[in-house]
Amino acid sequence: MTHSDNSVGRATVPGPRSASPRPPAPAYPMGTQGRGAAYVLLAVLGVAVGTAGVFVQPLWFPGGLLLALAGLAALCCGGRVLTGTRAGGALPALGWFAVLLISLTQRPEGDFLLVADAGTYVYLFGGMMLCVICATARGLPRWLQSGPRR
Repeated sequence: MTHSDNSVGRATVPGPRSASPRPPAPAYPMGTQGRGAAYVLLAVLGVAVGTAGVFVQPLWFPGGLLLALAGLAALCCGGRVLTGTRAGGALPALGWFAVLLISLTQRPEGDFLLVADAGTYVYLFGGMMLCVICATARGLPRWLQSGPRR
């Protein structure tokens, strides 16, 4: 396939058509301008959810544990949906994990906030799994991509 304007003798590939439809850009509630403030807010909310979870999960054992994990999952997934980035789901997890590291350390007086029992380990490992799932999900859920129904 040689063309008269092609002196080398190679085939040319036509460019894309201008009339071809382009896929719509995903519409996230937040643009790029407020994303930095949202990241800081999400990290602070992660610290708040971690602090609340440390005190709620041992207080009402089965219900408090589920409530603490549900709050963490809602914050991580909500941050991901709000910002449209994986960092929006990871920053609350970092704030939550920082609180857990501080509360797991023993003070010189012998006091500590989290005891070594099954509920604490479920909260620790279950929360980490939820954070990883929410932060590394491939895309938005289908019901969020379709937009509001009319």
